[in-house]
Amino acid sequence: MLSRLRNSSVPPAVEHRAALLAGKHITYTLKRSSKRRSIGLRIDDRGLTISVPLRASEKWLQSVLQDKARWVVEKLDSWQVCEPTELRWVDGEKIDYLGELLTLRVERNLFAAPAHRRGNDLWLFVGYDSEAAHIEQLVMSWYRQEAEKLFRTRVAQYAPLLMVVPRKITLSSAKTQWGCCTARGTVSLNVQLIKLPLRLVDYVVVHELAHLREMNHSAAFWNVVESVCPDYAGLRSELKAVAIK
Repeated sequence: MLSRLRNSSVPPAVEHRAALLAGKHITYTLKRSSKRRSIGLRIDDRGLTISVPLRASEKWLQSVLQDKARWVVEKLDSWQVCEPTELRWVDGEKIDYLGELLTLRVERNLFAAPAHRRGNDLWLFVGYDSEAAHIEQLVMSWYRQEAEKLFRTRVAQYAPLLMVVPRKITLSSAKTQWGCCTARGTVSLNVQLIKLPLRLVDYVVVHELAHLREMNHSAAFWNVVESVCPDYAGLRSELKAVAIK
């Protein structure tokens, strides 16, 4: 009976809720996780998703919601006006790369070859019978190669400035996090960052490296971030408006 009572006090992991924000009734998905230490808001084609620590108080949640109310309404309106179009893996399609657009150039022949960039074009050499899924796979592989090279370069630049030495750098495919840092010194960076402007990549790199000195989001942590990224607040807001695809 005691264990049953304890289990009943654990809040549900996922809830569907509604709130009045900036004069509009907004529905959202609330997700709770024991791994989170802060409240995060994400807006994409599925609407508003709020991720909170497992036992985050209702008062804290409502405070963040009202503080971000205007931003939430504006971003939701933007999504309704400009719904994202589905990417087509064909010759001539545009893909994101470091805040710019590259044009896919798909050439079919007898022999396949790895993707490579020429100026603003990404060339893919595929077999005559290759389908869209294979082209997508080649592009994703190229993204990962580019991300791994870029992340190591940026970490090598910022780690000495922050006076830290990460134990390991890994690529992440997380759906809700741009990066993370473990207590053992492993820094993971989302491969999708390769699509964003370099200034946002650098902010995430600095953010995660700063956790090697402060494993929290205290004032001391933000002071560490600010020491090498003085405009972090604006970059942080800009990144929050971007959905991980």
